[in-house]
Amino acid sequence: MLVVTTIKELTQVLAPYRSTNQTIGFVPTMGALHAGHQSLFSAARERHDVVVVSIFVNPLQFGPGEDYETYPRQQSLDEQVAKESGCDVLFCPTVKEMYPSGYPQVVHVKQGADVMCGRSRPGHFDGVATVVLKLFSLIQPNEAFFGEKDAQQLAIIKQLVKEFFLPIIVTGCPTVREEDGLAKSSRNVNLTAEERRYAPVLYEALQKAKASRKRDTSVLVSDVLATLTSIPVGEIDYVEAYEYPSLKKVNEANALVIVALAYQFQKARLIDHIVIDFNN
Repeated sequence: MLVVTTIKELTQVLAPYRSTNQTIGFVPTMGALHAGHQSLFSAARERHDVVVVSIFVNPLQFGPGEDYETYPRQQSLDEQVAKESGCDVLFCPTVKEMYPSGYPQVVHVKQGADVMCGRSRPGHFDGVATVVLKLFSLIQPNEAFFGEKDAQQLAIIKQLVKEFFLPIIVTGCPTVREEDGLAKSSRNVNLTAEERRYAPVLYEALQKAKASRKRDTSVLVSDVLATLTSIPVGEIDYVEAYEYPSLKKVNEANALVIVALAYQFQKARLIDHIVIDFNN
């Protein structure tokens, strides 16, 4: 596995693959790699000649008071995980490398960015879309792989590719979970022992809503809220339900609907969701 830190190095490393028409599978990450990321690497490995992974904690998607400074960074361990997972190229740029002139141009996401996580994190998805567009431009992958856990992000990136006519397939891969149902996340390491005991209730609440198959989205939301209020630590950020992947508000579910939540523990904000298919 080759580890590169500059755009010049990245271009040089990828040139031979492009000249021989080898396909590139790309997985963008912010590091602190875990089994969820490894599932994305495996999907890319199965479908492409070359697997490129990026590790970049993107400051543009963190708002004031958020955990940019404390976000877990463990590059040596991440390099080992990426290598063992069959990655060919690991791109680890600095902030200066990715934003040499600061932020003179930023992608502004107008649809789907003001709900769910975007409601309490204004500008977050502008930051996500901007860095992903930069990475897509640099790497020019045939296919990019994202975890379905970040369902809002996945929907926005798919729309980004569509609107900018990028010749890239965006593939969502199933959420990888712990044995007790908690979605694997780089932020889980910031949970206290008590918080970790209660964290699986997030998924339990969503599963109960899915099992009920109630079409009234306000009732689905109320049911999840009722379960979450039993958690004695932390606080609810949001519970919302929308048509998916458009993220448009619906009162009566007739097709795919996402029920999503965010929960704020002391030092970790966790997200999760379920998608209910009312066509079946």
